[in-house]
Amino acid sequence: MKKTALLYGEGELPLEVPSGSVIVEPNNLPELEDDKAAVQAALRDPIGSAPLRERVKETDTVAIVISDITRPTPNHKLVPWLIEELSHVPLENFVVINGTGTHRDQTEEEFVQMLGQWVVDNIRIINNQCHDKNHLVKVGESQFGCDAYLNKDYVEADFKIVTGFIEPHFFAGFSGGPKGIMPGIAGIETILTFHNARMIGDPQATWGNMVDNPVQDMAREVNRMCPPDFCLNVTLNREKEITAVFAGELFETHDVGCAFAKEHAMIKCDNRFDVVITSNSGYPLDQNLYQAVKGMSAAHKIVKEGGTIICAAECSDGLPDHGNYAEILKMRKTPQEILDMINDPSFQIFDQWQVQKQAVIQVWADVHVYSSLDDETVKSAMFEPSSDLQQTLEELKKKYGEDMSVAVLPLGPLTIPYVEE
Repeated sequence: MKKTALLYGEGELPLEVPSGSVIVEPNNLPELEDDKAAVQAALRDPIGSAPLRERVKETDTVAIVISDITRPTPNHKLVPWLIEELSHVPLENFVVINGTGTHRDQTEEEFVQMLGQWVVDNIRIINNQCHDKNHLVKVGESQFGCDAYLNKDYVEADFKIVTGFIEPHFFAGFSGGPKGIMPGIAGIETILTFHNARMIGDPQATWGNMVDNPVQDMAREVNRMCPPDFCLNVTLNREKEITAVFAGELFETHDVGCAFAKEHAMIKCDNRFDVVITSNSGYPLDQNLYQAVKGMSAAHKIVKEGGTIICAAECSDGLPDHGNYAEILKMRKTPQEILDMINDPSFQIFDQWQVQKQAVIQVWADVHVYSSLDDETVKSAMFEPSSDLQQTLEELKKKYGEDMSVAVLPLGPLTIPYVEE
């Protein structure tokens, strides 16, 4: 047997797998020796841009867009360091905009966790309100068939900064960069088009692909309508520590960061596997079942048709209870019926994109979920509950035989395996 461990919640789950199993993970890059110095250096010698401080006037209002609590972006470091670099700007001129997209608002306690007490005490912080037109401004019309709405405080700011972290993304190709703005601080009408069944179902809308990817193309299109003046992105390792810093002009910076992430996070496998065991990268990404679809999607890349995915995600935030994820799953009885419903052009409801990706995976392979959720809740999402990973693995030998092939993604979607077919 071979020993490994899956990221799970705030810790790890130890696991023993057959000795011939393939452990798929990137080289765990070391934390930068001095991450603050690295960020400061990037801000002062950015990609395709003059130094940040030189570009911001003392009288400017400055909007800093951050990713919400479902992402491990180290904003408790990045935001104070940005404000420190812009020390000539009065604190009352700053606004931090939490890019919730369609996710729930964060509480003050969560903002302290995300940004630190000093930022909460000294800087104005707002949640994006995607459903409230009073908090949105139309910035253009998208070629993808909708009006483009963005957060009003962002649009009206004199200087706009977007932060984020870059990793492969299951339909945008890569996270970070333009995704901080679209869908992070967009309006619901724009987000629904961005995530409609045609966009999500496009074969080019997948992990690590930036070429002819309609989701990434629309994100970039909307950014061009009201572009951030500066981008600060990082990459992270298994411990969520900063491994590289990318700062400057939005698109150049993101392209350089994506090339770095692709080199270190995308791993080629020779063949597909009977069983793929995955995490969802631990907290904060594994805090609900909705987000856990990302770990399943990574496993889907290398599991055989008719195979089995086992996903370990703590789900401390439930399904979650907010949003439409659970409601959509109740609308039909099988994954194929769900997929047919979503692919009907007359069907449109927010959160359908995650259910669509989930259904595609479930039509291809069985999915077992190990979590803190009760069995009935897991079954309501059309998954098989697992109370013991080792036992589930042993039981699968009855289906695939003693020589079943097994792959493990200890870091979940922080590593993206692929098979060239």
